[in-house]
Order: sequence, then C-alpha cells, then structure tokens
Amino acid sequence: MKNNVNIIAVLDENREKLLVCKRRKEPYKGLLNLVGGKLKPGEDGYAAAYRELEEETGITGDDITLTHLMDLVYYLEDTKLEVYFGCLNKKLEVHGDENELLWIDRQQNYFDESRFAGEGNIGHIMERIRKSEHEM
Repeated sequence: MKNNVNIIAVLDENREKLLVCKRRKEPYKGLLNLVGGKLKPGEDGYAAAYRELEEETGITGDDITLTHLMDLVYYLEDTKLEVYFGCLNKKLEVHGDENELLWIDRQQNYFDESRFAGEGNIGHIMERIRKSEHEM
C-alpha cells in the first residue's frame, strides 16, 4: 500500500475513559479522533504505533501494552489503516502539541459523525474492542 497509517485507542487505567484528540486541521477538522499517524517506509507496525503514541501523547511502552486489533484496507485510496488498542497501566498525564487531547467517558455513540471522525470507523473499532475484552 502506498499510504500506511495507524490509529491507537487508549483506555485509562480503569478502562472507563478513552483518549481522543480534537482535530485542528483537515481532514475532520474540529471532530474527535483517535491518535495515530503515518508509518515510515519499512517501519514495523508496532514500532510505528508506539512512536506515534509517544510523539502525540507522551505515553511510552512502559505505560501501555498495545494489541494489534485489525487492519482496514482502502484499495481505491491505496491506504492501509492499522488499528491498535491498549489500557494504561497507571494514572498518567498526557500532553501533545499536534491536537488537543481529551479523556472522554467510554460510553459514547462513536457512530455520531457530527462529533467523531472516520465515517463510523471509530464506532466499529470501539465495538470490536468491547467484544475482544469480553473474549479475553
């Protein structure tokens, strides 16, 4: 794929809140999104997810263990979106310069396109996370 990107769903240490960013630029300017970014050429997916997470939030591999949940492939756009999630192992202050970071209650309608980016993808991702937690 020409465009390889990732997004990371981060739950707080109690699994009650989700970390989101409020987009400052297009696409999805003003909407809530998960953190993430572009993979560098030849970069391993996990390495890229941990790198982007630290760059955008200050969260490191010592603070969270990520699970590769799924990939979404958009053939017409030549894009692969790698989806990761994890739960913080302690209370942590997050910080970032790219977008405003917010902790929101986990119980949301993530399919609400007037609030959340991604044409419903965040809703799908959060449902898959919920289901995977029950299976673990």
